[in-house]
Amino acid sequence: MDIYEAWHKALQHTEIIRTRVQSLLTFQDTHVPYVLLSESAINHGDTVVRSGEVMVEKPSLILPPHIPQLKGFELEENFAGTQEGLLNFLLVRGVSLPSMKYNNTTHSLDIFEGKLSAAIKHHQELLQRQENVTTGLLTCPEDCWQFSVLIFICAQIAKNANTDARKLLDDYKKRFQN
Repeated sequence: MDIYEAWHKALQHTEIIRTRVQSLLTFQDTHVPYVLLSESAINHGDTVVRSGEVMVEKPSLILPPHIPQLKGFELEENFAGTQEGLLNFLLVRGVSLPSMKYNNTTHSLDIFEGKLSAAIKHHQELLQRQENVTTGLLTCPEDCWQFSVLIFICAQIAKNANTDARKLLDDYKKRFQN
């Protein structure tokens, strides 16, 4: 599958089951853990469980001049290209990431013995019991997980934009009105 097919497939089939309840931090880096579930392409009827996190540098309204940096997404290896080529690919499709660093780390790759629907239910209940407000839960096809994680992170950033702007303005007022 080429990069175009993978992107289209991720857009069509990524589903964010549970967003991160806790907001991204405005003045600090944020670790955004996720559990990504995919139907196994090898063991039909089983589910691939990818647990990881993306470290997102603190957001800023005044962006540095360099382009975003993506690490740990395995995009160059799987879709043959450079990071600059990938960012151009996304930009042409209307996806622009703030100029920050996004570092993905996969902590575990496991198999859930059961269908995707059972895995979703299991992980939703697990996160609920743990009262976990920081971990997102999403599903996607196994062969385009990288784009699905980017879609998840973009959704979290967009969700926080108003809060970040308000906090940055409040901080500015506190510092310069006293």
